[in-house]
Amino acid sequence: MPIETRVHGAAGTVSQTAADLGAEAMAVPVRTGPVAPAAEAAAGLPFTLDELLELHEAKGEPGEITATQVRVGDRIRELLLYGVGDAAPADLRRAGAALARRGRGRTALVAGVPDGDLAAFVEGALLASYEFKIGAAPAKKALGALAVLTEAGPEAAAPAIERGTARARATALARDLANTPSAEKDPSWLAARAEQVAAEAGLDVRVRGEKELAEGGFGGLLAVGGGSARPPRLIELSYRPDEPDEQAGRHVVLVGKGITFDSGGLSLKPNEGMKTMKTDMAGGAAVIAAMSALRGLGVRARVTGLVAAAENMPSGSSMRPGDVIGHFGGTTSEVLNTDAEGRLVLADALAYADAELAPDAIVDVATLTGAAKVALGLRHAALFATDDALADALTRAGAAAGEPVWRLPLTGDYRAAIDSDVADVANIGRGGYGAGSITAALFLREFTGGRPWAHLDIAGPGRAASADAELTRGATGFGVRLLLDWLAA
Repeated sequence: MPIETRVHGAAGTVSQTAADLGAEAMAVPVRTGPVAPAAEAAAGLPFTLDELLELHEAKGEPGEITATQVRVGDRIRELLLYGVGDAAPADLRRAGAALARRGRGRTALVAGVPDGDLAAFVEGALLASYEFKIGAAPAKKALGALAVLTEAGPEAAAPAIERGTARARATALARDLANTPSAEKDPSWLAARAEQVAAEAGLDVRVRGEKELAEGGFGGLLAVGGGSARPPRLIELSYRPDEPDEQAGRHVVLVGKGITFDSGGLSLKPNEGMKTMKTDMAGGAAVIAAMSALRGLGVRARVTGLVAAAENMPSGSSMRPGDVIGHFGGTTSEVLNTDAEGRLVLADALAYADAELAPDAIVDVATLTGAAKVALGLRHAALFATDDALADALTRAGAAAGEPVWRLPLTGDYRAAIDSDVADVANIGRGGYGAGSITAALFLREFTGGRPWAHLDIAGPGRAASADAELTRGATGFGVRLLLDWLAA
């Protein structure tokens, strides 16, 4: 659902801007220490801001807010002292999120923002304003407008506001796609949304249906989707930069897992395990959303996005444990567990990317394994890569975007865990090895043709159980900002 909050630059003082806009609240930043700001908006208070901060034992930590009331113009307004820490990007992202949440139910809020990454501040504010609700409207609407004042002025701030807004809206798109209930969201629905994105973002699009998948030998997609009455799709989005330069020759392929609902198939999940499975296509959502923002952000590389979309359901036509699948390109896999389905559809897309698209690098994004979630928790994605430079670039991009990753090894000794007696590879690791996220990554590597490749397992950070900083409960859109940072570098 679209983010309703709007962010724009403003000039002048905080109090004058608040009066001009009719804003109910105004905010001034406080750095770690805390250091009381010289705020003209506080001139009418009967106490100093130092005294106010001391009373509340404020420390200037990111996201901390201390409030008081002050008369500005003809009305009483709320004055917020908000912590920005050291004004690092992560600090400003959290601070922006805190202000947006505090501003719920208000038409406008004016905030002075310290020198730093203004785009991160905007991202935090907008993403914290996101909500997905089917039914009655929330009691308090999102903040209507956020006016930001910087020392450089509104013209200088405009590019950062535009960049932060574009990245936040792309992330919100990924959240929308993943949060949509699976009764509505099947592979054809996801393909239709991708076609809409392509039309709006100047992308080429091709959607392969069941007949084309069969003719092309996409056995993984057909096997996983075979148990559902709603057949699979392979979505292909293509972006070429407006102004080619020295980077235009670089071709990157993004691959997303698009399991629109995962029951586990015949290896049926328990009820609790299914409740969040509408978001099992979060990787595919991240790819579609990242593609939507490339032209607006002026990305100079050529980028192709592939989303392998299927619904994994039990029925008389479902794949069975013990089946052997022929993937695109001819590699075969033995199905030992039908709930390890994401890697089966990704295998087709990876093999197609290698053989037909010949990219310089492939990056896939998937809510792939519970093992990655156990290892790294809910904030870090697991990163696997065959190329150190690619791994380093993605790690830096994740740190800058507030979407951290942690590299795990593609341990050669574990390759034997996915040996099969009857096929080229088995879809889960055999007993005695453990390392479920590593063996899943080793399975995927078999289909990359030796190209520079990275795999992001976002099973942990792809969903949030509660709101925190820029995160909201439900799908997080993890990976969108990381990919955009990396591609725009």
